[in-house]
Amino acid sequence: MHMRARSLRVLLGSCLLVVMLLPAVRQVAEARMLTHMLLQYPALLLAGALLVPAVPARLRRAVQRFNSLGLAGLLGVALGMAVLMVPKVLDLALANPWVEAAKLLALLFSGAALALSWRRAGTVMQAFFLGNLLPMLAVVGSLYQESPLRLCNAYRLDDQQALGSALHAVAAGVLVLWLLQLGLGLRRLRRLRPAAV
Repeated sequence: MHMRARSLRVLLGSCLLVVMLLPAVRQVAEARMLTHMLLQYPALLLAGALLVPAVPARLRRAVQRFNSLGLAGLLGVALGMAVLMVPKVLDLALANPWVEAAKLLALLFSGAALALSWRRAGTVMQAFFLGNLLPMLAVVGSLYQESPLRLCNAYRLDDQQALGSALHAVAAGVLVLWLLQLGLGLRRLRRLRPAAV
């Protein structure tokens, strides 16, 4: 990656992280269950991904030795997201600053791991990762949507149900985007393939 592009990525990631840490922004993002999980979480994941070039090259190379096929990184992301979607974690993050800090670090590291692992993983590993993560999102969405009880003490039942519907849409949207990426990759391969004689 060109030095200027790397610097721009790090600057954008730093700005995004600072904005998301502002008390007023955090308060707005965490005021509703929907924005907590579908605004704050993706923004911090993106910040972590953008900040990867700021990590010293030697450390990135050391990490990649354990992540040669992207498997370790994607597994870490899947586990992190599974824990962060537990309703009790959302409640604790609002009540306990240590849990909030752990949540922040987990999202930043997950974003970095995703950035370092996605291309290395290739189509098969990406399909395996999404084949586990997207159904989990859909199941969590169904639980939030159909539960007659509030699963988070900090949020109202209608907010929980809105998040459930939105998680279904996110799972479908991510699948469509990945299939588009796959289709574009196949088109590029066909163009590069030499014409039959």
